Amino acid sequence: MRAVAVALLNLTGLGLGYALLGRWGRAAVCWAATAALLWVALPADPDGVPGGVLVGYLLVVVLAAVDGGWIARRAAPAGAWRPGLAVGLGVVLLAVPAGGAVVYGSARDEAREQMLLDRLAAGDERVATASEQPFDAAKGEYGKALDVYRALGEDHPGSRAAKLVPDRLKAYYDAVSAPYAKKQHCEAVAPLTYLRSLPDSVDGKLLGDLATWPDEPLAVSLYGCGVSRLGGSNGGGSGGAELGELLRTFPDSASARQVGPAIGERIKAQVAALKGDEPCAATQVLRSLGTTASELPAESVKALRADADKGVVDGVYACGVDQFEDEKFGDARTTLTDFARTYRSDGRVRQARNIAIAAEIADDRPAAGKRLPPSKRPGGARMELVISNDAPNTVEVLYTGPVTGTVTLRACAGCERYSASEGPRRACKASGRNYPKARLQLPAGEYHFLYKHGTGATARVDSYSSGTRVQPGYTYTSCTYVIERSPFDLDLPLLPDPIQPVVSPWGAGSSR
Repeated sequence: MRAVAVALLNLTGLGLGYALLGRWGRAAVCWAATAALLWVALPADPDGVPGGVLVGYLLVVVLAAVDGGWIARRAAPAGAWRPGLAVGLGVVLLAVPAGGAVVYGSARDEAREQMLLDRLAAGDERVATASEQPFDAAKGEYGKALDVYRALGEDHPGSRAAKLVPDRLKAYYDAVSAPYAKKQHCEAVAPLTYLRSLPDSVDGKLLGDLATWPDEPLAVSLYGCGVSRLGGSNGGGSGGAELGELLRTFPDSASARQVGPAIGERIKAQVAALKGDEPCAATQVLRSLGTTASELPAESVKALRADADKGVVDGVYACGVDQFEDEKFGDARTTLTDFARTYRSDGRVRQARNIAIAAEIADDRPAAGKRLPPSKRPGGARMELVISNDAPNTVEVLYTGPVTGTVTLRACAGCERYSASEGPRRACKASGRNYPKARLQLPAGEYHFLYKHGTGATARVDSYSSGTRVQPGYTYTSCTYVIERSPFDLDLPLLPDPIQPVVSPWGAGSSR
């Protein structure tokens, strides 16, 4: 009975069995072991007492119980005590370590709960930080916060922190989709696409209704962004990428059904804008709209390309006319020349060529660009203008006035260049020479001419422009020739080649 009492008292870890036997050194060892255990265990840690420490302490306690029982059987007790009472006391005192273990376990569980709540708070802080940045820069932080919520919900489902995760995920979705709430549709596409992909990596039970929530906002954002970019007027693209994604991903959505009507209305608006102040800009938008429509997957939308292309034809012509009226003669010539070359069956081709001719003349002689060439040929009498070519190269003559056109004079075989002083006296006056000629029948009015050197001329032969008034009852003659000037003339630049030919028309003569 005495041995059992000592063993039980030593199992408490308090060394009381040794104290009854008067073995104070051994009792001190028990006290030290218990103190060391308390030092390691308190305050309670989420991970509990390290396994090695706990095993070591239990080994010390068991050895103390066995050793104490062994000594009690062979040694006289220190003082008078009743073994039965000691056994009862030992049984009662065993409740101390048992109760302590229970209390410690509860404290450890609370510490673990607090640790999980701290993790939840850390995830919340990441979301708050990320919400202050653009999505592309904040995507990494959002991902780390999601990892926290996912781990809490999936790995610790019964914890207090896990019970808060659904609310945190709702706040998470609200933070990521903030651009959508602000109706910033283009900025909302990327974050909503990200949210829509989360069910692939997060348990659907954890997400609940959030798993399918991004579908409608993403469809609305793709539509809003794509429509805002139609025509490429804002530098953010033509909207085709967003609208194509909408039609492929959500073909049956209300947003997808609006794509065709939206593009059609935009095309009509730009066709109307061709009559406004900026037909060139409207034409560019129509081109972009047509390209966008043709690239979208829905056949009903592709068909809108024809409406846009028809508007582009009118737009190119209107653009060229507007450029001419704005005295952008080089641009007008390019635009209308391309129009005549591209749309050969259009009824405005002849007028487009006439305006291009007038624009080329006006680029050298601005007076030729004061008004558009008449769209109809005037009636009445015609006067003859005979242009002779005394130049050893071909010459193209462009003219505009009451009528507009061009003629080309063949090179004059055997003709020579003249000095600046000889040209006016000798050009087109050689007896017996058959000069290449062009005969124009011109109504009366103010005319502007541009003489352009052609085949056989060097790069230093200049074009020449002039103007004259054709009056009823007269016939007119003109002569073109080439003059050579010395590079030492003060009004000419010094060039490596000592000869600088210049095409120059002879003053038009007149006779009854």
